[in-house]
Amino acid sequence: MPESPSGRKPAAPRRGKAITSVLILASALSLLTAAVGASYWAWQPTTLRIAVGPQGSDDQKLIQAMAQAFAQKGNRIRLAPITTDGTVESIVLLGAGKTDLAVVRGDLELPADAQSVAILHRNFVALWSSSGPAAKGFKGEAAKIKEIAGLAGRRVGVVGLGQANVILLRVILAESGVNLPKVSVTQFGLDQIADMARDPTIDAFMMVGPLGEKSISDAIAATARLRGEPRFLPIDVSDTIAERHPLYESEEIPGSAFGSAPARPDDKIETVAINHLIVAPAALSEDTVAAFTRQLFTARPLLARELPSAAKIQKPDTDKDAALPAHPGAAAYIDGTERTFLDKYSDYVWAAIFAISGLGSALAWLRHFLKRNEREQNAMHRERLLAKISELHETASLEQLAAMQREVDDILRETIDCHNDGAIEDGDLSAFGLVLIQFHQTAIERRAVLNAMPAEVLARPRLQA
Repeated sequence: MPESPSGRKPAAPRRGKAITSVLILASALSLLTAAVGASYWAWQPTTLRIAVGPQGSDDQKLIQAMAQAFAQKGNRIRLAPITTDGTVESIVLLGAGKTDLAVVRGDLELPADAQSVAILHRNFVALWSSSGPAAKGFKGEAAKIKEIAGLAGRRVGVVGLGQANVILLRVILAESGVNLPKVSVTQFGLDQIADMARDPTIDAFMMVGPLGEKSISDAIAATARLRGEPRFLPIDVSDTIAERHPLYESEEIPGSAFGSAPARPDDKIETVAINHLIVAPAALSEDTVAAFTRQLFTARPLLARELPSAAKIQKPDTDKDAALPAHPGAAAYIDGTERTFLDKYSDYVWAAIFAISGLGSALAWLRHFLKRNEREQNAMHRERLLAKISELHETASLEQLAAMQREVDDILRETIDCHNDGAIEDGDLSAFGLVLIQFHQTAIERRAVLNAMPAEVLARPRLQA
């Protein structure tokens, strides 16, 4: 490669500038890639498995509708329902880590780390006996039971094959002062309600479920046809039960809750209720649960148009002393204490700022390091320019003066390239400019001297050469 009159390769500044540009571009692309990757990860939908059962139940239908609503809205949280045989199996899956959420009954034995996310509905205890004579052809004797104390020495038909309802009945009996061994219990499945109503050994009946559930209304209607109109048994000790057993609540069944013609019951009655919940393990991400809870309560009005049971969805108790604590994510949404973007990611933002600052400092140092040769060359140019000023006084011809000026022009061009390339600072360029001004002033003066000399004097050095 040909060199300039200064002896420096003119392509060096461009090569250094190209290297710096490549480094800056690579760094920018790396940061952009990281930002895009983080954004993609942050906005990726999260799919939560939710166990619910049994197949065909109102709970299973509600969760299925919820999953479809979440998917159609393109929400961040999606649901993948897992159908189980019932709440007991759902609890087992939750404890084994095979599901992220589960629909459970609140008074069952839950995993130690289970926390409430939402109340799907409340289950109410319905206890009744028959009040009138047996229907024609029915050989059973009317029980004539008017209160819970009258259940002593009687047999109670309990709908539900698990132990939850039986345990609850024993709690009610014990708190009502009834001697438990004196009460017999026979359990029936949902598909055995007709058999229960016809069984002459059954004196009273118990079902647990949400108000308005068809199976309870059908069971009451079946016993009414065979035994006469039902007499509902109030649980007068419901407040005591709620105080001593926090998972139960004192509630009232409003009049006509199970039928209006005739009204069943004909007036409100005191009873005990149990929450039917969506629960999650404490280890499930707080942000994920908060997002799910937000989507759930946002979608509730739309879900209620298709499934009236969705209107019963309620927020869980977020008090710290609640019998079943609320998940921190659900509590944050309900209490309005969700963290903002900066609250969540401020540490990462500051870390990114420091990282970018550090990267900028590193690039500046690297750039400074790569330009060291150009800075040294520029210092040599300035010293060379100072030497040229001294040489100007010895210039014997206009041709030599013109050659020196061309050489200085090359030096000036390379110096400007170095400044544009960032190899030298503004102060270095200013210092070079002062020397350059002095050179041009001296050159003007020397040119005037040479122009004043006789032609034969100027020609003599050339003849000697």
